[in-house]
This record gives sequence, C-alpha cells and structure tokens, in this order.
Amino acid sequence: MPSSAPQRGIEASHALAQAIVDTVREPLLVLDKDLCVIVASQSLYRDFEVDPSETLGRSLYELGERQWDIPSLRVFFDRAKLDEGVAGDCEVEREFPRIGNRIFLLNVRKLLGPDSDGAMLVTVNDVTQRRAIERERDELLKQKQMLLEEMEHRVSNSLQIIASILLMKARAVNSEETRAYLHDAHKRVLAVAAVQKQLHASTSAEAVLLELYLTQLCGSLAGAMIPEEEGAVAISVTVSGGKTTSSAAVSLGLIITELVINALKHAFPAPQLGRAIIVAYEAESSDWTLTVADNGIGKSHLGPADVKGGLGTSLVNALATQLDAHVSTKSSAAGTSVSIIHLERPKAV
Repeated sequence: MPSSAPQRGIEASHALAQAIVDTVREPLLVLDKDLCVIVASQSLYRDFEVDPSETLGRSLYELGERQWDIPSLRVFFDRAKLDEGVAGDCEVEREFPRIGNRIFLLNVRKLLGPDSDGAMLVTVNDVTQRRAIERERDELLKQKQMLLEEMEHRVSNSLQIIASILLMKARAVNSEETRAYLHDAHKRVLAVAAVQKQLHASTSAEAVLLELYLTQLCGSLAGAMIPEEEGAVAISVTVSGGKTTSSAAVSLGLIITELVINALKHAFPAPQLGRAIIVAYEAESSDWTLTVADNGIGKSHLGPADVKGGLGTSLVNALATQLDAHVSTKSSAAGTSVSIIHLERPKAV
C-alpha cells in the first residue's frame, strides 16, 4: 500500500535529520521525551562498534549492557527535561563491552519548537585520552613538587652545616682578622639560608606575595643577626605593591640581606637607643623601588671608594642589574639610604 502524503513527509524529515546528524564528527543522538533513540550518527555506531538494530528505538538506559543506567545520568536527564536550552556537561566513566573503559562528556540540547515534543539532542564527547594526559601531568607535577621539596631540604641542611663549620673555624683561629672574615661569612650563609627558607614558605603559587615574604625574611634576619638586648637595632618593613616572580624575589631577598648586614656592621658603631633599619618596597604599575635605610652615623662623603665598595656592594649592584634596576645611595649625619629603582623603559616605536 503506497504511503500517504503525511507519512512520506515524516519519512523525508527523518531522512533529512539523519543526513544532518551524520555530518557531525562526534557521536550524537536524538532522544524522544522518554529518552528512546530516534536518530544516531554514523560516528556513534563507529566509535561504540554497535549496529543501528542495537540502538534505534531503544531507551538510552538499555543500550549496551546498561552502561548509561546510572543515578548521576538519570538526575542529569531529569534536570535537562525541566531546563530550557542547554544542560551542562555530565561526565561518565564506564566499561563498555567492545571498546573497553572510556570517559565521556554528555551535553544535552533541548529541541525547541511546536513539533519537537520534548526531544533532546545529545552529543557524546570521548575525553578518555585527555583525562589520561591530565592525570599524567598531575602525577608529574606531584613528583616535581616532591623533588623540589627534597632539594630545598638538602640545601637548607647544607647551609646550616656550612654555617656551623665557619663558626667552629672562627673559634679555632688565632688571627683576629681571619676570625672577623669567618664571622662575616657565617652571617652571610645564615642570611642566604633565611632567604631560602622564607622563599620556600612563600612560593606555593607561581607569584610571591611580597608583603608576607619580606616581613618574614626581615624577621628571620633580625632573629639570626641581632642580639636580644636593650637598645638593639629594630628592623621594620613597609610594602606597597603586590606580587613578583620567585626569581625576582630571590634577588630582592639577597639585596635586602646584604644591605641589612652592611647597616648592622657600619651604621651603629656604638650602642644607643632608637637604632632602626627600615625596609620599604613601593610599586606603581611596573615601576618599583626597594629602599633600605638606617638612622645611623652615615658617611661624611660618597667618593669613588664608596661607590665601588666591597663584596657586598658588588653583589647588590650585580643583583640590581639582573632586575634591570639601578642603585642610588644617599648618606648624611642622619643615616644612610640605599634604593634599588626599576623604571619601565618606554618601548621604541
């Protein structure tokens, strides 16, 4: 018996829908309001290694060995029936009879219109390989973190051992000059250990929070180098600026360490009340200034010898160059101030 015109129209619409669905590269289903399969793409048959006879007209929950019949997916589709438009992704990890373990993201779009009758378009995106790569990456990151923590632990222990050896040697030598050099080296090693310790505590993320980092660093320096006595030098920190990279934080920490050591050695030759060292960091956009100032005796002049300086001054200049900054020193009877200034150069047009 020949098909009626309405029947032929339905068949033509179905054929057109099937042709459109088959152009989609990822597996795709059209479900009716009862979640039975109306149309499935050729990519779905191919990727799941199933036949149309095993798919068309069957409930989604009955496909295969009922891999889709899980509580989370039922809740997802119940919500999709109520919502207008698109339902968010639902991730499913299951063992499928012919293709093994797979992880899929299902996305549902409710078909709108007078003739849709609650039908839904379902895309099935295989993310198995992506998730495997993500898990491998996460595992590698965990291993990297463990190696970094082990390395930092070893570095910290090594610095403490070196500091102890220097102190023992200082006690054993007879030369006052040699003893002074060894004590100076001992302080520098302790200072580097303080930088390393505080940086490790501050770099759980890529960027280092400067206020926390510099405050803790200066606290460690004070505890390691300033005796607890009346009239001891006080170190204060003010920070106006947010974050920096870990490599820049290392350089800033070493600069502060050198300048604080220098101030403790030369700024206060005699005990007195009110002795202070101020560490200040100010940033505006990409420009910033780090200043270490004291209220000590200052210098009567700043000649070539002062500019050239010793090992500490050379180290500060080298670190400032690494930061693309320059050093400015001011001194008077009211104290000495050393600033590390970074100004972003305008780009050439």
